[in-house]
Amino acid sequence: MKHDLKDVGGTRGGIGIFLLGLGLAVVGAYLLLQQVDVYGGYWHFGGWGGGPSFGLTLVPLLLGIGFLFYDAKSIIGWVLTGAGALILFAGIIVNLQIHFRSTSLYNTLLILGLLVAGLGLIFRSLRPVGR
Repeated sequence: MKHDLKDVGGTRGGIGIFLLGLGLAVVGAYLLLQQVDVYGGYWHFGGWGGGPSFGLTLVPLLLGIGFLFYDAKSIIGWVLTGAGALILFAGIIVNLQIHFRSTSLYNTLLILGLLVAGLGLIFRSLRPVGR
């Protein structure tokens, strides 16, 4: 069975529906993300004084880097560096505050409608012919 660019997911002319859906989904996602404000907060570890403790998360990363500069084949150095980087990344993500900006119901429905309609068309274009 020969497939060409016009047969996305095995449907005739599926590329047009796919591209239309992709366009709608991209516009909807862009508009949705434009309505979101993201703020960073202080780092707190419950029970450890309650103050900002960002520096504490750097300890494993810095120890790992030190071990790696001493011996680049050090397994403990790689583990500490990887764990420290993961702790740092997770701490940044966990402490983000994400807020949806105030907007009208009409705009919200339009944005979400574009996003969902686009995703629906994408999935429709990928559906096999016999279904």
